Amino acid sequence: MYDKFENVGIAHFDVKSQLPRWVYEAAMRAAKRGEEARLAIKDRQALQQRQQQIREGLERCIGGMPASDTPLNAKVTGTVEGNGFRVDKVIFEPRPEVYATANVYIPDGITERRGAVLLLCGHREQAKHCDEYQTVCYYLVHAGLVVMALDPVGQGERFGYYDPQTDQAPMTSVTEHENVGRQCMPLGDSLARYMLHDAMRAVDYLSARPEVDPQRIGVTGHSGGGTQTSLLMMYDTRIAAAAPGGFIMNRPYFLLTGKAQDAEQKWPGFSAYGFDHEDIVLAMAPRPVMILATTYDSVPIEAPRHTVGVNRRFWDMFGRGEDLQLFEDENVHRFTVPLAKAAAAFFSNYLNGSAVTPAEEQIELIPSEQLLCTKSGQVIGELAGAKSVFAENVDRLALFEGKRAALGEEERKSRAMAWLKRTVFYNRQLCDLNPRPSGGGEVGQLWVLRSIWWSQPGLLNHALQFYDSRLHGQKLPVTIAVWDGGSSQLEAHAQWIEETCAAGRIAFVLNPTGIGPLLPHLNSPTDRPFKRFGIIDRHTDEMMWLGDSMAAVRTYDVLRAVQLAFSLKNIDPSDIRLYGHGKYGMYAALAALLDPRAASVRMDECMNSIADWIREPFYDETDSLSFIMPGMLRYLDLPDARQWLDRDGRLEGTGSPVDRLGANSHSAS
Repeated sequence: MYDKFENVGIAHFDVKSQLPRWVYEAAMRAAKRGEEARLAIKDRQALQQRQQQIREGLERCIGGMPASDTPLNAKVTGTVEGNGFRVDKVIFEPRPEVYATANVYIPDGITERRGAVLLLCGHREQAKHCDEYQTVCYYLVHAGLVVMALDPVGQGERFGYYDPQTDQAPMTSVTEHENVGRQCMPLGDSLARYMLHDAMRAVDYLSARPEVDPQRIGVTGHSGGGTQTSLLMMYDTRIAAAAPGGFIMNRPYFLLTGKAQDAEQKWPGFSAYGFDHEDIVLAMAPRPVMILATTYDSVPIEAPRHTVGVNRRFWDMFGRGEDLQLFEDENVHRFTVPLAKAAAAFFSNYLNGSAVTPAEEQIELIPSEQLLCTKSGQVIGELAGAKSVFAENVDRLALFEGKRAALGEEERKSRAMAWLKRTVFYNRQLCDLNPRPSGGGEVGQLWVLRSIWWSQPGLLNHALQFYDSRLHGQKLPVTIAVWDGGSSQLEAHAQWIEETCAAGRIAFVLNPTGIGPLLPHLNSPTDRPFKRFGIIDRHTDEMMWLGDSMAAVRTYDVLRAVQLAFSLKNIDPSDIRLYGHGKYGMYAALAALLDPRAASVRMDECMNSIADWIREPFYDETDSLSFIMPGMLRYLDLPDARQWLDRDGRLEGTGSPVDRLGANSHSAS
């Protein structure tokens, strides 16, 4: 009966283009601010100030850095002889009980300290011991360099969800990164925090090796390894030379690809500071940098060309323009042999003083099982107390919960409310609502009105108003409802709509940004817009780079709907209530906290808490970015919101949002 309203479009406005356009325009404004800031750099002092700002800004974006003064407890668990080198199999602790595995390649016959290269692996499940990265190590070690190939979290011997009883890991690599990386965000962290710290502690380890000159350590990596390389380039001033591959671009070019970012590539607020990939490179000036790129990559080749071009003048300030280079291979997205050869020549030149390009016949791969640092192939289950990033997130959660609990109730609420207001109203431009009807109809004895209005410049919101036709012409109280899917899920909520109307109220079904008819255009009819890396994730990623979030935007949408209710002639403004259902119910609760004009709020089958979700290792990722406000758990959780609303007498029902959540408290779906 309600299905005819579930797929109704909106006339006169291209609402399906508005979210992509709004995000893109905001990104362009941020990029422009960054461009202007870089153009204003006229001397070395200004350049150094920018570099310091980049380091400090990155640290804030990823949640601060763990301590680096804990013992590495490094041990060599075995050695393998190669063709002209040996490989030490190393385990060390970047953080207590967090075990990192690495292969260290040492050229035969070396008698003095020399340059070393840290190789950071991209998204290959075997990581350091897969053929692609072994090959890169071979070229580097045969160029006379010490090489340390590090397993990232979730790869190689560091599967965070490995079960030693079954010898299986239900998720690895990108899947693990995204699963655990999303749980970092409500804590104010990014997965990049841990990957950067692992790399820095690897530099600590290399610096202590007797074969290595600690003043001559470089870093390289491709794809996800290029991301890690970029993080280290910006943050660790010990890096003497760098060759990031398959990652350097800039946000304007990247947005044209329509791709989402992996978890370690999400640095909330980085664009808001006016930083971009140009600043990743700028942070190294005047130290030698070679950007490695493939011309048929998903990273548009125009982007690294642009970034190298605009940065060369910073090296020219030191008379070292030739130390910023771009090497291109006509190939697809991988660390190709030509890229490996170019990196070997680059690092051997700048770190050892003589460019060496090894011949290809020297390459002889070692069977991967011989390169394992552990007996079982995984640190989890073999090394006592071995922690994953998931476990580190749970520890961080306990830390922030403890800090919140240590505050007095009023101070805790005051801080939380100040943060929530800043976050929800962040960078919003107030505009006239300019509401207008957009059609109507009827369902049984219910009349239906469609309305649209401006939530903020560039973003229209939409709602369906249901009410008893016999009450037409009267000013009626209203309940504004927000639930997963909005008006595309009317049949599922038909009972609530009918009961609300039977009580003499308007059932106001809100479509906040990106929901219902406001869902952006799909690339094909079979697209799943709310899947991991789907269209909604892509726009939410960019919002986070801009210091915003989908959850904050939609909470603001609810607030604007409350404002709208005060202006509509058919609504009694003395009785405006909110109703939230499912994970989107948090928007109603947070809006009610911010606007006391909402007389009450009811929350049904909502998430119990964000903290419970973080404690759940396996959850449905679908649309899970929609309820993440980065940093929220440093200030409040959903039970706090319910408690404060209940204390004010505005939580409707007898505990129903809490007591009926058991089945869904760990679910992101």
